[in-house]
Amino acid sequence: MQAMTPEQAQFLLNYTLPIIKNEHRATRAVIEAIPNSQTDYRPDPNSKTAMELAWHIAAAEHRFYSGIVAGAFDFTPNHRPENVTTGPHIAQWFADSFARNAEGLSKLNADQLSTVIDFRGLFQLPAVAYLNFSLNHSIHHRGQLSTYLRAMGGKVPAIYGESYDSALAKAAH
Repeated sequence: MQAMTPEQAQFLLNYTLPIIKNEHRATRAVIEAIPNSQTDYRPDPNSKTAMELAWHIAAAEHRFYSGIVAGAFDFTPNHRPENVTTGPHIAQWFADSFARNAEGLSKLNADQLSTVIDFRGLFQLPAVAYLNFSLNHSIHHRGQLSTYLRAMGGKVPAIYGESYDSALAKAAH
């Protein structure tokens, strides 16, 4: 792989950060939509529960973004706090974490963004490349979680345009 120049890394951050902010909004809405009475729902015994999946999204995204800001990934387990017991609680933790990390990302200089960071010995990529890696990871798991919602009796929020549920809510007003 050809090395990324600092200028290319800066361009990627400037291009990707607005996309990440928009995807964060959609992911947060899906997490908030978990019905409080269905936090232990799982479609199959081998699947994560809704809360486990929501926490996985929030914690992994925090790990990626804070690792980019720090210039190294911290793989210490990030357990869900005991007072975070509902989808809206995870969504708030997610929003707070994201705000801090987005601010840190926006302050990185081009040299920091182009510095190669190791990820568990599996990948050695420029720091900025992990933005897309994390984005793909979050979108993948958000899709899983969104398929849980209706089966749990919840409403699927708009993600890329209106959902059936968001269109009904709009028509009701």
